[in-house]
Order: sequence, then structure tokens, then C-alpha cells
Amino acid sequence: MAGGGGVSPLGPAPPMWYHRDLSRAAAEELLARAGRDGSFLVRDSESVNGAYALCVLFQKHVHTYRILPDDEGFLAVQTSQGVQPKRFKTLPELVLLYLQPSQGLVTTLLYPVDREETALNDDRDYSDGEDDKPPLPPRSASTSTPPGPDTPTDSAPAANGLSTISHEYLKGSYALDLEAVKQGACSLPHLNKTLVASCKRLNGEVDKVLSGLEILSKVFDQQSAFMVSKMIQQSVNQGGDQELENLVTKLAILKDLLSSIEKKVHTFRQVKTQTCLCALSFSLFLFLSFSLVKLDVYLAELTKIGKSQKHTLSVDVEGGRLVVMKKVKDSQEDWTTFTHDKIRQLIKSQRVQNKLGIVFEKEKDKSQRKDFIFASAKKREAFCQLLQLMKNKHSNQDEPDMISVFIGTWNMGSVPAPKSVASWVLCRGLGKTLDEMTVTIPHDLYVFGTQENSVCDREWVESLRTTLKEQTELDYKPIAVQTLWNIKIAVLVKPEHENRISHVGVSSVKTGIANTLGNKGAVGVSFMFNGTSFGFVNCHLTSGNEKIARRNQNYLDILRLLSLGDKQLSSFDISLRFTHLFWLGDLNYRLDMDIQEILNYINRKEFEPLLKVDQLNLEREKNKVFLRFAEEEISYPPTYRYERGSRDTYVWQKQKATGMRTNVPSWCDRILWKSYPETHIVCNSYGCTDDIVTSDHSPVFATFEVGVTSQFVSKKGLPKSSEQAYIEFESIEAIVKTASRTKFFIEFYSTCLEEFKKSYENDSQSSDNVNFLRVGWSNKQLTTLKPLLSEIEYLQDQHLLLTVKSLDGYESYGECVLALKSMIGSTAQQFHTYLSHRGEETGNIRGSMRVRVPSERMGTRERLYGNGDPSVSKNSYNNPAYYILEGVPNQSAAALSPELLPSPSSANPPTAKAPLPPAGEGPSEDDGVVGSTLNRPPPDFPPPPLPKGALEMVSEAPFPKPRPAGGGGGGAGALDDQSCSVLQMAKTLSESEFSGQPPRAPSAPPHLRGQGLGLGLDTCRTFPPRNPITESIAEDLPEEALWGSSSSSLSVGESSVGEWLQRLGLERYEQGLLHNGWDDLEFLSDITEEDLEEAGVLDPAHKRILLESLRQQQQQQQQQQQQQK
Repeated sequence: MAGGGGVSPLGPAPPMWYHRDLSRAAAEELLARAGRDGSFLVRDSESVNGAYALCVLFQKHVHTYRILPDDEGFLAVQTSQGVQPKRFKTLPELVLLYLQPSQGLVTTLLYPVDREETALNDDRDYSDGEDDKPPLPPRSASTSTPPGPDTPTDSAPAANGLSTISHEYLKGSYALDLEAVKQGACSLPHLNKTLVASCKRLNGEVDKVLSGLEILSKVFDQQSAFMVSKMIQQSVNQGGDQELENLVTKLAILKDLLSSIEKKVHTFRQVKTQTCLCALSFSLFLFLSFSLVKLDVYLAELTKIGKSQKHTLSVDVEGGRLVVMKKVKDSQEDWTTFTHDKIRQLIKSQRVQNKLGIVFEKEKDKSQRKDFIFASAKKREAFCQLLQLMKNKHSNQDEPDMISVFIGTWNMGSVPAPKSVASWVLCRGLGKTLDEMTVTIPHDLYVFGTQENSVCDREWVESLRTTLKEQTELDYKPIAVQTLWNIKIAVLVKPEHENRISHVGVSSVKTGIANTLGNKGAVGVSFMFNGTSFGFVNCHLTSGNEKIARRNQNYLDILRLLSLGDKQLSSFDISLRFTHLFWLGDLNYRLDMDIQEILNYINRKEFEPLLKVDQLNLEREKNKVFLRFAEEEISYPPTYRYERGSRDTYVWQKQKATGMRTNVPSWCDRILWKSYPETHIVCNSYGCTDDIVTSDHSPVFATFEVGVTSQFVSKKGLPKSSEQAYIEFESIEAIVKTASRTKFFIEFYSTCLEEFKKSYENDSQSSDNVNFLRVGWSNKQLTTLKPLLSEIEYLQDQHLLLTVKSLDGYESYGECVLALKSMIGSTAQQFHTYLSHRGEETGNIRGSMRVRVPSERMGTRERLYGNGDPSVSKNSYNNPAYYILEGVPNQSAAALSPELLPSPSSANPPTAKAPLPPAGEGPSEDDGVVGSTLNRPPPDFPPPPLPKGALEMVSEAPFPKPRPAGGGGGGAGALDDQSCSVLQMAKTLSESEFSGQPPRAPSAPPHLRGQGLGLGLDTCRTFPPRNPITESIAEDLPEEALWGSSSSSLSVGESSVGEWLQRLGLERYEQGLLHNGWDDLEFLSDITEEDLEEAGVLDPAHKRILLESLRQQQQQQQQQQQQQK
């Protein structure tokens, strides 16, 4: 926001201590690196646009002060209540004051931390030919989407005109100007005329904008509007040699006018009187006829839903009619009746919780939307249930609970597609493909992401629709198309689903130099399919083998800046805003291996060694990008860089102006996804075509089976007011990666809540390490949440979003998502998951909660897919990778006992990815442990591997691969080369302090699964303080290693094969074993590897777990027999 009179708050030039777009975490790292008390910097606020954050280092802790602009544009540090703030026009003036001692800060500002001047890297793409001038955007008379701020305009005529004018001047008039200067002239009249002619269009556009702003300014301030009009008139009256000065003057007026109108609008919004609002009821606002509806429902012959002065809505469930009545003059009523088949769609507003849009069929292929405002969100939900009940009763079509989604990505190489791309849409080619019996079955959704696509939007979409019509005989409907340069995304849906799509949003982000130049970036589309939110991102990242860091930053910029989904969830990045998020595109990550070795492996079709050196896999293992995303196993050759016209030869050398460039074959084109925990998603195919050869990239495809929810309808009728479900928290504890020591609160978001809630500030706080903070909330600090509906069937599909925010800056320090399904019960259940912010893992959160459902509202329903498999990977969110501040030597806040520390090799990560085995459910309440079931994420959330040293502290355990359907989401683990592990630092400190005591490796705690959060029947509701280093070691190990022989093997008390498999987390094999006759525990000791394969246990690691467990069981039984003797 500009200061008073249009003055920039940064002054004439941004000072070096101001860091634009610097994250909170990065600011703390810079200050920790500076290391001196009084070090400071100023960054943009993450919570308030136009505000700033002053960060100061004092006694190894970072203190943050908010700098907020007021209505007049002046800046002031936020003060305690009752303290008069000091106002400044610019940031340098503000900082100048606090450079003086005793100004109220924790310490005087002494040492500015300057921006790190990074040289502008060459952004050209040496490998793909993109260093050449990119082709002009395609021109089209009509596009599928209206032009937005990022839509490229047709600039060719302007460019050609300017070129012609310049050529004419240099050819003829230049010599006249030169002669005039020789004769003593002080101006260049012919050049002046040339510039005036070239700026003619600009002059006209500025006049249009000024006239519009002049009208707008009159709304807010008649006096200043008169002065603006006078200034504009004076500038217009100027002519001749002063035309250029006239243009510059108008541009200056335009700048000042924009700034002043923004301030006046902001000031005007603060005035909350009704009279002022009425003054704005002209064309700036669109008047809608809302209906206030009071709900009074009885499921009888005619169900009436309240009255208002304007409307009465009546739902005739049996008759299949909705009657909308409104009062007219003389107490007469006018009504409209809509039959069930004329009600096309219900659209619930995300911004206004009690607003509902109803789409009615007016004529053939035409519809009309009417919006209604209800007395509350609960009344809106009850009305929606009634309408859905009526639709279900009279419609022959059921609402789906599972859909099929096709996703394709293709870098077209700036060449039009061939006549047929059937193999792409039918998933035919290499890799994991669909069965020939199923390839022709139409998918419900088709998502096409392309890069270097020079075809105009309309032509491209029509070609896709034609292809789908030829293959499926269905006329697919386009939902949205978004384009940035030659990056496109198009989404098409089956005709029968058209009215199930709502809240469609599109966005784009540029990721070139300063996020403005170049031809790289991302486009995205989001929408609701009934009650399930979807997001799709198609990107083209920086190319070049060595530009890994640039690609990583591209991803983080897209994650932060892409504006998609529910605007109420602005505290969360897009990876947490959607039930299912799919990320596709030319990611441009390469293989780090010699070219000849790569070619040899490809010729032998040995892809595993190549995937181990794939840059994307390596960066995901370090938690640098795509945190907790999943990707199906790759079983097809690299899709880039082929010789055009063939798929037999890779072209890996290219002559450039700077020399010969090597372009190794790579899996540049990828499809990843991230879903909420305990949702249904299965990847059925992932491969590439082998017959589309127009580009040097091969098209990539993937198909998914995705669970969706629809408008819930209770089988037990509408609830009574006394039947209310509750979400209750007993306690929450979070470990946050920060050097700050402020207070925190938690915000709770969910579509199942009538309104969003927040907790009180934390009532416990401790730190065992200067870079981390443990904060806790008891039940007194946590609010009880009330869902809109109380049925268990409804609540099982709901999720809760949490964000941990600071009191000093209201900035988020970490966000997460919890599934309510595992939390439903009469006793408290425990949850434990990771926190992330801006794509980085920033800590973990755990707690005890329960979702209490009235007994009258308990029930189940059948689905096309089964319940989410609870036996998924054990979470290990307290991993040693948290305890890293890159490039900063960590200082321990307390001396740690050497017996808790690993060997020095703990900082060395394993070279290969090692996902953990699935884990079964924990002990039941009969085991004497309350709420032992963890809220486990789905298989696309595998925990990161531990550094080697920590793994060596316990007995070795195998690491089977997770099921491919769940995905192999990226794990953390590999530490950055410049990082210094806290575990290693603590060990060094402890050894120097306890030089006489050799360090001892800790023993594995027994039965950690039942231990959970350490809460028993009589435990206190707040968590006992635990050493985070101990947690990071204990909770990052495979469960088999943690339980020890007493719990990882078959215990004597287990009475069935199912219980044994469940304890090992491998209950998926129960049916196969029983089918093959292995239904008795006594005979399992005789089972062989071949027997396991016949029973469906094909994973070698799973076979080793089962056989090792049986061997340990035999040893245990022999020991017991010897003891009895």
C-alpha cells in the first residue's frame, strides 16, 4: 500500500534490510546465520497484504513485530492496547527510530541483515531449444475462457507498426534531425513526431482509463474529483511539441488517482452505517432477490419450509415438487412450481455459509439460477436434504460415490498434434496400462495438460472433444480451459455429470525472472464434484540438468501463488485445500548419471537404477518438493528427449551458441497427486504412448478411481434440536520449527462446521532446542466444535483443517488435515500428523479428541468401494530432518543425556528410499489403553526414512514397499549437504561434557503402538513433556523394530490368523491365506515362501516379515516351554 500522497513506503529505493517475498522460516534462518543480538530485517507479512514484519534476533530467539498501515497509508509498529503508536510515512523512517535505544523493542536494532544478492542466472533453456524467442501466443477470435490479467494479448500489429515507424524515421527523418542539431537546435522534432505516432494507441488507452477513474472518484469525493477533471482537461488541451509531456503527465495523474481511490475505498469500507451502503446501490452492486427462510419441517404430505416477507418455499417430497411463493400487492401471493426434473443443481456458497443457489431448467439447454439466504447454515443443510430426498425418490439416476478420472500431460514441442491421439486417451502404450477389456470404458473426467502447445484454445478443445466422441460416442462438456503462454489445461466431463460440477476456478502463475518474464509457469483448475473438491495443476518448470534449485523454487512459487479453491482457506496452500489435488506437467527433472550408463540401462529395460538417480525422486526424499505427494511406480522408459518422427532414438546432444549441450534421457513428464487421509483413490494406470512422435516428448497418461461424496440425505429423518454431535478435544501438543518464543493459537476449518473456530492461546510451552518450540493446549483452551449434521454416515466423510498461528503476527507456523472417521467413538482417540507451511515440513502435531455422535444417528451405508484401509504406514513425523536449520550450526538449549543420542553417522542419510511397512490397528479398549487408534494418513503419506545411525540403534527390520495403489509419496530423509543435524550437534556437546561416559544406544521401547501418546485411563489431559530428540528417534522407526520380539511376533494370546496379520499390518493377505487353507495358527509355522506366493503374498519384503515373525514365535514358544520345565 502506498503511503500518503503516493509516496512508496519503502522510500525512493528498497533498503537492503528489506526482503521482499521472504518467508518467516527463511527470515529466521538468515537471522540465525547472523548470530548477533540486535540483528534485524524487515519482510512482507504473510497474514496481511500491505503489512510488514520486523524480525529481531535477541538471545538466540527471533522476535517479530507487525508493521501495519493505517487508513491514511502511514506505518506503525503494532503496540499493546492503550499505547499510542508512532506513525511514519516510510519504512526507513520507522526503522531509523528503532535504531535508537529504549524505544520499546526487546533490543535496539543494531545489525541489518542485508538481502543476499543473487546473480541473475541465465534463464534460457539450453536443452529444449527454449532459449530461442518463444513463438507468439496463438490468436483466436473466440476463446474458451474470457481474457484475464494473465491472458496474452495480440501484440503483433502494434509491434509491426512501431517497427515500420522506426524504420521510416531512421531511413529519412533521422538525417534532418541530425542536420538541425548541427545548426544549434535544442530538440529533435522529427523524433518527437515519431514517438508521438508510436504512442498514439497508448494515449487513447490512458484517456479511457482516466475517464473511468474520474467517474469512480466522484462516488467517493466530489471535491477531489473536480480537481482531477481540471488536471485532465489541462493536459488534454496541450498539443504540438508538448504531446509527449502531456502523455507523461497523464500517466502521473493515473498513478496518483489509482493510489488515492484505493485509500478512499478502504476508508469507506470502514464506515459501517447503513446510509453509506445505500449510497452505493447503483451499478457497482448487482441486486439479487434473496429469501430469508425459517425452517419448520415435518416429513408429511406437504413439507413447508418457513416464511419471509418475500418468499415461502414448500417441498412436496411425495409429489416431487418445489413451490416458491412470494407476496405481491394487496396480500396476494404469486407462486411458481418446479417439478423435480427441473431442479438441475444445488450450489452451496463457500463464502456465505447460509446461502444457497438453485439452478432451474428454464428451457432446453437453458437454465436460471436463484439465490436464497437461510436463517442459518443448518437450515440450509436441512433444506438441501429435503430437496435431495425428493430427487432420490423420483429420479432414476443415483448419485455416484466413485468416479474415474483420466489425466494426461504432453509437451507438444510447438508442433500441432497428429490427426489421432487415440492411444493417449485410451492409455495404450508402455508402462502400467489398462486392460484391453476396459480401455474403451469412458472416464467421468478427462484432464489434459499440455506445454508448448501452439494451438488456440477453441481449436484444441474441439479436437479433444472430437477424439473423445470417436472413442466413447459421448459428447463431453468442457468445464474450464486455462492458458498461460503455451501452457494449457483443459477439463472435460461426461454430459451426465455437468450439473454436479460447481465452484469452478482457474488461475495461473508465471515463474520466469522475477516471476514475470520467460515462458515457464503453471495453470490450474479447481471445482467441486458434488461434495468433493478437486484441484488440477499443469506446470512447465525451468529446464537444464543443473537447475534443480530453480525448479524447486518454481514449485514453491506455484504452490504459494496459485489462487484456486475455497477462498476461506487462504491460510492453507493449495496442497491442503482440496480433497484430491493432481499435479502434472513437464517438471523437467533429469537423471544424474552418465549418458552411456543411462542408455545401457534403457536398452536392458532396467529402470530401477535410473529411478534412484532421478532428480525429482531425490528432491522428494529430501522433502524439498512435493511434500507427501504420491506417484505411481514408473515402469516405462524416459519420455524425453526423442528424435522427432521416431521412438527408437534418443537425441542427447544439441549444438548451441555456447557449445555442445548434453541432454540425457529423463522422465521430465510426470503426474503426482495428494489426497486427504482416509479417502478412496486408486491409480489404475501410469504410462506413456509409443506411437505419437510429432514431439520430442511422449504423452503421459494416468487413470484414477476416486471416491466422491454427494448431498447427504439422512435415512432417519431430519434431526431434533437435542440430537447434536460434538467434536471435543482433550489436549493438543505441537512441536514447531521456529526460533521464536511467542504464544500460539489454533484455527479450525471444515465444510461440516457452521462457522470456523479458533482456540485460546497455548497454556504450556517448552523448548529442548533453540530452533524448536513445544506448545500445548489443555481442554480448557480448546473449543468444542458443532458439526452441521450429526449422522455418523455424514461425519465419516468429513475432514478438519488445522493451522497453528502466532499471536504476535497472526502468521501460520504449520497446517495439517485430520480425518474425522477414526475419531468417532465414545472415548477419546489419538491423532498424530505432520505440520507443513509453504511446502515445507515445519513440525508435528498430536492430540486426543473424540467425535461424539448421538446414538439415534449411528448407522452405516454401502459404497461401491470399501472403507479406507486403516492399516497404512506408521507416521514418523518427529524425524531428525525436522531438527535442521540449513547452513546454521544448531545450539542445544539444554544438555542432552548421551544415552539418548545416536552415533555420529546419524547425519548421513540412506541412499535409497525406504518406505515403512503398513501397520495394523492398535489395541482395543480392552487392552487397557484409551484411544490407541492413530488417525493415519493414506498410503500416499509414507514416512521419511531415518538417517542410518538412528536405524542402527535397533535390530534391522525389512522395509516392504507400500501398495502401488496408494502411491509412493515422497519421503523425507536425505539431509542437505549444508545442513547440520541437531542430533549430531547434541552428541558432540554431550560427549565433551560427559567425556568419561561412553554413549549407550537406547533400547527399543516395548509395545510402542499401544503406548501412543502416553495416555492411559488415569493420565492427565495435558501431555507430559517429552524429549523431542527421543521422539524423533522412536517414532521414525518401523513398527517391527520398535515393538521388539514380544510384539512383532505372534503372541500367545492371539486366537486367529486375522489378528496376527493385523498386528503385523498385513491383514490384506488374510483372505488369500484362508482361501489356501492356512486358517489355523498351529499350522502356520510350516508355511514356506512358495505357500505364501500361492496365497497372494508376492512382495519379498512382506514374505520376510511373515516368515521372521513365525520364526520368532517358534523361539518364544520354545523359551516358554523350557521355563515351564
